[in-house]
Amino acid sequence: MTQTRISRQDAERRLAKLRAEIDRIRYHYHVLNESIVPDSVKDSLQHELQELEEQFPELVIPDSPSQRVAGAPVAGLAKVTHAEPMLSMNDVFSIEELQAWEKRLEKTVHSSQFTVHEPYFAELKVDGLSITLNYRRGQLVQGATRGDGWVGEDVTHNIRTIEAIPLQLAVSAEARRRAIKDLSASERQTLDQAIKKVLAGELEVRGEAYLPQKTFKQLNEARIKAGESLLANPRNAAAGSIRQLDPKLARARGLSFIGFGIARQHDFLPTHKLVHRLLAALGFQTSPSLAAHSLAAVEQFHTDYAKRRLTDHHSFRHPSSAIRHPDYWIDGIVVSINDTAAFKRLGVVGKAPRGLVAYKFAAEEVTTKLVDIQVQVGRTGALTPVALLEPVQVAGTTVSRATLHNEDEIARKDIRLGDTVIVRKAGDVIPEVVKPLARLRTGKEKKFKLPKRCPICNSLVVRPAGEAVSRCANQSCFAQYAEQLGHFAGKGGFDIDGLGPQILDQLIGADLIEDAADLFTLTEGDLEPLERFAEQSAQNLVAAIKKSRTVRLDRFLYALGIRHVGATTANDLAEHFESLTALEPATLAELKEVEGIGEIVAESVSAWFQNPAHRALLKKLRENGVKILPPARQSQTLKGKTLVVTGTLETMSREEAEALIRAHGGKASGSVSDQTDYVIVGANPGSKAKRAKKLGVKIIGETEFKKLL
Repeated sequence: MTQTRISRQDAERRLAKLRAEIDRIRYHYHVLNESIVPDSVKDSLQHELQELEEQFPELVIPDSPSQRVAGAPVAGLAKVTHAEPMLSMNDVFSIEELQAWEKRLEKTVHSSQFTVHEPYFAELKVDGLSITLNYRRGQLVQGATRGDGWVGEDVTHNIRTIEAIPLQLAVSAEARRRAIKDLSASERQTLDQAIKKVLAGELEVRGEAYLPQKTFKQLNEARIKAGESLLANPRNAAAGSIRQLDPKLARARGLSFIGFGIARQHDFLPTHKLVHRLLAALGFQTSPSLAAHSLAAVEQFHTDYAKRRLTDHHSFRHPSSAIRHPDYWIDGIVVSINDTAAFKRLGVVGKAPRGLVAYKFAAEEVTTKLVDIQVQVGRTGALTPVALLEPVQVAGTTVSRATLHNEDEIARKDIRLGDTVIVRKAGDVIPEVVKPLARLRTGKEKKFKLPKRCPICNSLVVRPAGEAVSRCANQSCFAQYAEQLGHFAGKGGFDIDGLGPQILDQLIGADLIEDAADLFTLTEGDLEPLERFAEQSAQNLVAAIKKSRTVRLDRFLYALGIRHVGATTANDLAEHFESLTALEPATLAELKEVEGIGEIVAESVSAWFQNPAHRALLKKLRENGVKILPPARQSQTLKGKTLVVTGTLETMSREEAEALIRAHGGKASGSVSDQTDYVIVGANPGSKAKRAKKLGVKIIGETEFKKLL
């Protein structure tokens, strides 16, 4: 979060709370091997701590989380003192922060002192457990965890079970050929000399032990079928595996290893680039990397892999060979000074070397301040509280607003004005406030109360019995009207390209439309006088409206905004009645015959079609050229089958999977019951998978689902 200027006294109080909370999170993560918050939340708090300490350097204390590395060694394993500390890294989250790091380095070691042509080195930051491997005359003699950076745990018995780690170093012709690719003659000579030196003497390799994502998925699928709790993430699973006392248990987990450096690297090679090549020559897996001339090249490297990561659910598959290189989770890149002598001269500040930083990818969960709560009015009159936040970067975008759902949810989570909160945003999903960090409260935070009158039209706010949502009682409220039109034209309905909220507000304000049917009478001459419209933009919108006149019945029903009728119910109605002519006169009894539709939904649908104003709208839509097609069907291979989708699928969204189910004659349900035929499970499934196991419902993966089609 962006740190605003505060008084020294307030900063001191805030720092105390931040340090206590970060230490609590770090203890659970590094000592107990459990995540009580996502890594991005810890990173966000740590970032705020660093910014405050930079603002008030006199408040930095020796035991601050910024001044030490992660947790103590666990009991039950012998302690190992590292010959060279395994330090941590400071984080940066933008190119501006990376450039600020570069400027700080210039003050210590001027770039003219760098003796190498490519001053920077970038590599993927693998999300695993840092370990160190000690070799003597090429033979593995000890493996240890990082521990607190100075003292780790001896885990040699488990290290030896990881097939990616050589027990005896050797240089094959193929490995050397790959290692020397693109190197100059002098670099090759230097590398060959280093190889001879380490094979005859001692070498300490640093790297990450990790659980391949494929293995992680298989382990969780097995745990689902066994009714066991799921593993939180591959990093924690790797940490737990490495620290097992029985090596058979560690071997069963199928861990892997990727090398990123060696201790005392300046004693062996002049650049970190050649350190990577040495590891590759000795048979270690290394991550994709770049020796760069400038930070602009580093930024491009970061951008490229951030995009690849998002297309593969936070993991990365090495492009050179999907078979030989297992996939691993990444959370950023490591940027370091390539010149190993300069790197040594730069030294260490606090817990981290000056010469490298972790350039993190955009987080999906971060912390920020809840400044205020605003109430919005939706198309059904529902009042929705929206959090106004101190702007913060989440998932690659700046977020200043997030949903709070409803008053009950705010009370359940105990969210208060002025709280430090966790904000989540994944992809295109609307940002939401996950929870407050109550330990950071000062006592000035205030509880939220929903207004008794509509903030738009000042009408009374009512809350129907048995509902969690409060609503504006005035059905003619302007806010409801505007939202209804937006819903009608939106993605799930007529999907009119270019007709967003601002354009709709203009059309309403200019009295060009009184209802949704009027959209289909608009001409270019109506639009051109409006602000931000020109001849071409007016032509584009009129063409988009004309194109949308023909619509499938299920999308048409969804667009009408009938209460309780979402995409699934609209599809069920369309599948059952097949035409609007058959649906309009349907009785309550006929509506309740539709599978999945109960009395409340049936009453809502019946009441909507009986309303004279709604009948007039339907007539007007037909007169203005709207044509309604029957529902699309690809096959009937799933006819009579009920399927539930849970978790994140690899090649399609949940909505796309449900659309496929319906297109092939099946029913896509949102809940699991003894009437469910299949539950399709993706990554990170929820309680539906557990319920399916309990009820004996068949659980299938995405591949099996595609076979069903």
